[in-house]
Amino acid sequence: MSLSTHVLDTASGVPAADMGLHLLRGREVLFAGRTNADGRCNGLRELELEVGVYRLEFDVADYFRSKGVDLPDPPFLDRVGIDFGMGGEGHYHVPLLVSPYGYSTYRGS
Repeated sequence: MSLSTHVLDTASGVPAADMGLHLLRGREVLFAGRTNADGRCNGLRELELEVGVYRLEFDVADYFRSKGVDLPDPPFLDRVGIDFGMGGEGHYHVPLLVSPYGYSTYRGS
């Protein structure tokens, strides 16, 4: 099975470039990387993943601070975690639409 993500900064209406992210299974970090200029992280596609429960964590507050957004201390959203299951063959796409005060996700294609 393969995995991809795409992060969109809904506050600015642009892809979230250079956002840090981690993929975990349990407490084990399987991947650490950053989004590219299009808000994608191509390194995830290279992983061979098995059936199971995973977690993508996105460094949201660091991203918005790097863009000059004045966040409270502590920020409302610091690191956004998405827990999801991969239960069969094929590709899983987990997008993140995010602003400093809210986010959404879904299973994409």
